[in-house]
Amino acid sequence: MRVTEGGVELEVPGEQTEGVEESVFYNPRQELNRDLTIATLRAFREREDRADSYLDAMAASGIRGVRAADDGWDVTCCDVEPDAVDLARANLERNGLEDACVEHRNVTALMHESMFDVIDLDPYGTPMPFADAAFSRCRDLVCVTATDTAPLCGAHFNSGVRSYSAVPQNTDYHPEMGVRILLSALARSAARFDVGVEPILTHATSHYVRTYLELDRKPTAADAALEHLGYVSSCEDCLYREAEHGLIANPLETCPNCGGERLLVAGPIWLGPYRDREFVADVRERIPDAFGTAEKGRELCVMLEEELDEPTHYDQHKLCKNWGLPANAMDDFLADLRKAGYEASPAHYGGTTFKTDASVGKMFDATSDSLE
Repeated sequence: MRVTEGGVELEVPGEQTEGVEESVFYNPRQELNRDLTIATLRAFREREDRADSYLDAMAASGIRGVRAADDGWDVTCCDVEPDAVDLARANLERNGLEDACVEHRNVTALMHESMFDVIDLDPYGTPMPFADAAFSRCRDLVCVTATDTAPLCGAHFNSGVRSYSAVPQNTDYHPEMGVRILLSALARSAARFDVGVEPILTHATSHYVRTYLELDRKPTAADAALEHLGYVSSCEDCLYREAEHGLIANPLETCPNCGGERLLVAGPIWLGPYRDREFVADVRERIPDAFGTAEKGRELCVMLEEELDEPTHYDQHKLCKNWGLPANAMDDFLADLRKAGYEASPAHYGGTTFKTDASVGKMFDATSDSLE
């Protein structure tokens, strides 16, 4: 069957499974991911006008490569599956983009042999088997999607440890756990090649995490990126959290807030910012009305622009349930925190999620009168 997305027309296999996140050839639920990719590439090209070549490392139907080529990038699509290669080539030709290159081969070998300005990794499951090759040869920007959110968030603990060489924990802020475990693993992969990473846009949406990492290819930049790594201790009883930078864990033995001993320690995780506010604003301005997810994409960017840099988010409903109090309107809840002198912002992880520099105890003191 034929589909139209972002101004290009593609032939995709007729057997499509709505709602399946890891569709082999074309996943309609990833349209927001792809729309934001094009807007990000546009913004990045203004930031680094030398950037020109783009590798769609897991081409499948070729949708990412077709859309990037249609937007003026020098595109290479690669896939190890013959059917995917044929489909990607046909879709490029269908849109008059015959100058794009299609490679039928192992993409890791291709990345080790050829340099690209931008490499886009969008595999089934974890991207980590491809990360070393990408960082070793990419000049400017590595774009990464991870769909294995259960291992990232600690729900599949052993798989998360194996894939990301870190200890993920299944906490009440599990979407952000996934974001920061992924960024930690990618930063450590890049550092092996004396490459520093700066996440300029990252979001956790639906059942995937997407990040865009600007590269600085020098040892001092790699060292600086590793300084953003550390550990977070979380109390399962009162939801208190405490983060500490460094690659040597110094976990809490008891909770400073409630005295409990049911503490989860996760790490090393990325504790630094995971987006550049000015860059995200630029991306937002480059999302045209013609994109199918334009409104949703702009709303996400606004959330990311306003979101605090605190390393974990809270869920208001979970907090209020833990306190034995009814939840009020989120705007009123955040206003109480700000009135008490704390910073507070909504978070993009869900309608009741937020970030603040107040501890759990301070949050209770600032908001409990309004909740009762």
